[in-house]
Amino acid sequence: MDYKTNGMPFRRLGPSGLRVPLFSLGGWLTIGQTVVGDPVKEIIRTAFKNGINMIDTAEVYANGKSEAEIGRVIKELGIRRSDLIITTKIYWGVRQGSPNDTGLSRKHIVEGIKESLSRLKMDYVDVVFAHRPDSTVPMEEVVRAFNYVIQQGWAFYWATSEWSAREIEEAHHVASKFGLIGPIAEQCEHNMFHRERPEKEYKPIYEKYGTGTTVFSALAGGLLTGKYNDGIPEGSRFATHSWMKNTVQKLQQQEGQEKIRKIRELSKLAKEEFNTTPGALALAWVAKSPNTSTVILGASTPQQVLDNLKALELLPKLTPGIMDQIEKILNNKPKPEAGRITD
Repeated sequence: MDYKTNGMPFRRLGPSGLRVPLFSLGGWLTIGQTVVGDPVKEIIRTAFKNGINMIDTAEVYANGKSEAEIGRVIKELGIRRSDLIITTKIYWGVRQGSPNDTGLSRKHIVEGIKESLSRLKMDYVDVVFAHRPDSTVPMEEVVRAFNYVIQQGWAFYWATSEWSAREIEEAHHVASKFGLIGPIAEQCEHNMFHRERPEKEYKPIYEKYGTGTTVFSALAGGLLTGKYNDGIPEGSRFATHSWMKNTVQKLQQQEGQEKIRKIRELSKLAKEEFNTTPGALALAWVAKSPNTSTVILGASTPQQVLDNLKALELLPKLTPGIMDQIEKILNNKPKPEAGRITD
């Protein structure tokens, strides 16, 4: 299969020279878990044919099965490795035996990436993420370990996921002090209802280091698609995943009902202005941010990939006037820090 962009925009991943598609495919909760076998192949085939050549996974996703399924399908489809951008994440591991099977010790980072590559059937990944910060390990050890992984050719870059701005800053200080490579990106949750960290806390990091984000949960777990506006449908994520129970309960409370009200207004705006879905609007809204390098899409079917990519048509239509309308509906824009000059 030869790769063609098919109109997919590309952005640099943070300050690096790596170009990534504005929308990428993620394996969390689906690939290797709820979706296995030939359906995985059809999802990846559809994504690739529509310009998505970046796939994000992690050692912990489906306890390693996500990486294994992705590696198998890429081989079966005959996609050239150089046409792909593959990212994985290290922290939780796939076993809970030894204390060294998890975390960001040099031992687990090195052994974890080698096991990930084995499951992926690849010689390298393009980016390896520290899936969470590890306060029990000296930052110098963490930065040096990821630099070792890069030196061995097992990854081209390293990045962080769900780290605080302070922790990212510390990693850069260590890298600068010892002449090492710092993290180039942060994989964070960013959506219309989750804005404080990506839009406020990280603002100095964007400005100082050019950090880019690889956004997950851009649809707030599916909430922003509007499918939960009238209850919890059978077979939906909220209905099938037990760890979503707390989220479901919150939907019945005042805060949850207020979110549903806003989603109904967003649905109306999407329909009347663009004849599209609230999900496409929500994805385009996140992609609109100049700090977003790529938005990771989850998909259980090939059609979901195609439906999500409708957001690309909306991007040029999100004028300042439309963005203002969205802000009025959301009414949750993070307030700037006291004394800080803003745009």
